[in-house]
Amino acid sequence: MTATLIIIGVIALLVIIGVVLYNRLVQLRNRVEAGWSQIDVQLKRRYDLIPNLVETVKGYAAHERQTLEAVVAARQQAVSANGVEEQAQAENMLTGALRQLFAVAEAYPDLKANQNFLALQEELTGTEGRIAYARQFYNDQVLQYDNAREQFPSSIFAGMFNFEAATYFEVEDAVSREPVRVDFGQGGGTPQQAPPPQAQPGQQPPPQ
Repeated sequence: MTATLIIIGVIALLVIIGVVLYNRLVQLRNRVEAGWSQIDVQLKRRYDLIPNLVETVKGYAAHERQTLEAVVAARQQAVSANGVEEQAQAENMLTGALRQLFAVAEAYPDLKANQNFLALQEELTGTEGRIAYARQFYNDQVLQYDNAREQFPSSIFAGMFNFEAATYFEVEDAVSREPVRVDFGQGGGTPQQAPPPQAQPGQQPPPQ
């Protein structure tokens, strides 16, 4: 009789532990999804601001067609992206295109002084900050969730109930730190590559 009670008690304890671990995984997965929802809200806000920005710039620099089209194309790709990794790649392209657009705007004092342009620029800057904060929160939730999936004994339940790994939302910050050179001498804002280094006296010129 005592042995039977012990067995029943052990089984009940295992069931309780299983329920607790399962519910913990569900809670962490829901936090990941909630974190991504916050990112999605801010990304959509960013997408809504870009058409107005492009139209404003077009009013002062309509001949900067290549730069404007690059922003529009990058926005469309970001809107249609699927999955976290694809979204991150599209956002990197969009950030680069916007950065180039603002670099081109430096050649147009009237555009830089336009109140609508300044307001849109400020709103985009604020939105970028909220995206960065939401990304940090999301990635923190992914870390906790993936750690729970991989740790024993919750890893057993993660495999049994198909708790799939979450993906970090990674942005290539190094790209945004690289300087952009804009040639305004030709009447346009087309970025130019830096000239190759000149050879010193007595040295061979660098290969092209």
